[in-house]
Amino acid sequence: MASFCMNCGKQTVYGRTQTHHRGVAGKRWRKRAHKTSRTFKPNIQKTTIVMGNTAYQMNLCAKCIKKFRKDNKLSSQRFQLQASL
Repeated sequence: MASFCMNCGKQTVYGRTQTHHRGVAGKRWRKRAHKTSRTFKPNIQKTTIVMGNTAYQMNLCAKCIKKFRKDNKLSSQRFQLQASL
């Protein structure tokens, strides 16, 4: 599955995680906090969108799914629509 949203274009972002600790006893910073690279992936889900009388399958992030549900463009009876197409 594609790792980007077809509506807003949200995609995988690279960044770092960092642990925060004081180091060794005596408040000396001999051991530094570790920084490791990681990826932040959006919550992408395959959904069926109804616009007019046609149904489209799209990969959307969770935020866009909420917007489409609010506008009543998202089909709650997804399986019945796919069977009729």
